[in-house]
Amino acid sequence: MEKERRWLDRRIEGILFILFLLWIPIAHSQNILKIPLYFHHKEIWVEVAKTTEDRNHGLMGRKHLGKDEGMLFIFEKEDYHGFWMKNTLIPLSIAFIDKDGRIVWITDMKPLTLDSHVPPKPILYALEMNKGWFSSQGIKAGDVVRFSK
Repeated sequence: MEKERRWLDRRIEGILFILFLLWIPIAHSQNILKIPLYFHHKEIWVEVAKTTEDRNHGLMGRKHLGKDEGMLFIFEKEDYHGFWMKNTLIPLSIAFIDKDGRIVWITDMKPLTLDSHVPPKPILYALEMNKGWFSSQGIKAGDVVRFSK
């Protein structure tokens, strides 16, 4: 009887642990702030990663990103902030944006790689979108991202 009870207790602990691991990404994604961004005459809503924790996690583990969805990374100070795709499953394009909202560089990033993508000059923001999104919208280096209409 005692062996059966210990076996049952271990099974329950295992199930609770698995449920906890599944809950972490759901809880993380529900706390993300979304804001509008404007390119030319297009409005998109993006998730914001402004804390160190949010920036470090980014879009890792996601299996899907909607057509006009993305993530804006906001840094405390302008610098050469680099990105990689470790544990990121979706092919992405990234726009590196300076303090004035001007795109300084756009590049594609391959999933699950440790290739470093560093802007050619200091940036304050970075915007990750589905691979090819910027070119499909006619958005290029030199264009300005607006945070209000």
